[in-house]
Amino acid sequence: MSGVVVGIDGSAVARNAAAWAGREAARMGTALRVVYADQTAQGVFARGHERSGEVREPVREWLDEAAAAAGEFSAKVTTADRPGSPERVLIEESETADLLVVGDRGFGGFAGLLAGAVAVKAATHARCSVVVVPDVGDPPRFPTSGPVVAGIDDPESAAPVLERAFGIAADLGVPLRAVHSWELAGLDLKWLRGKVPEEALAAAERRFVAEALAGAPERYPDVPVERVVLRGSPVNRLLDQARDAQLVVVGARGRGGVAGAHLGSTSHKLIHHAPCPLLIVRDAAGHPE
Repeated sequence: MSGVVVGIDGSAVARNAAAWAGREAARMGTALRVVYADQTAQGVFARGHERSGEVREPVREWLDEAAAAAGEFSAKVTTADRPGSPERVLIEESETADLLVVGDRGFGGFAGLLAGAVAVKAATHARCSVVVVPDVGDPPRFPTSGPVVAGIDDPESAAPVLERAFGIAADLGVPLRAVHSWELAGLDLKWLRGKVPEEALAAAERRFVAEALAGAPERYPDVPVERVVLRGSPVNRLLDQARDAQLVVVGARGRGGVAGAHLGSTSHKLIHHAPCPLLIVRDAAGHPE
């Protein structure tokens, strides 16, 4: 694995993503690779600061600016200009990365609009965990205070999400907020109302969260934990709980996820609306954990 990779395009949003990636690489104790995908390049490929003279001057400047933003956090930074579309280049980079970081939009994106195609495709098809850093503020910035929010859905996805979230919260010295929501609709709701009291359903959901968190306080004794179990839309509840957060951590697929699917609906919607960086957890092979 090659550590953390961040994709840049010369925009302020991309520089902000590079700065976040630099801080995360430093936290992880690993290297950061800043990558620009040049659709106009003719076979140009350079690593580090030993780039070929063929690299276009604006690209060199963008790479250097992003590397400088990341370097403020003392991460070991190298840069690369690769030919090809951003989607293809970043997905290829993810095959050997521990973490891929992208801004939610770049050139051609406008504040207030949904995340761009590159961010969505990278998050959907990457072979490693992905962080999408949103365009927040002017100039763009990322939050450096507040809790880490972990969205937990089912037993299969909860364990890796919580492990990743607890590790980050411990390193940052901030609380962890474990959020779980549940909802019933349509025929399921009508049938269950006659079979199981809503209070019993709510109690079962609280037990799920308690079981998912079992053992974590012993492994991470310095991380305060807040449990939030609510009825309602997973996306809406997570967005509510993320308003004061500095990171949201979710699985690539949640409850009801289809085998072989690349990204669940909750993760996909959060890419567009999360108010802080969003970490989508995948295993090393690229399969949802």
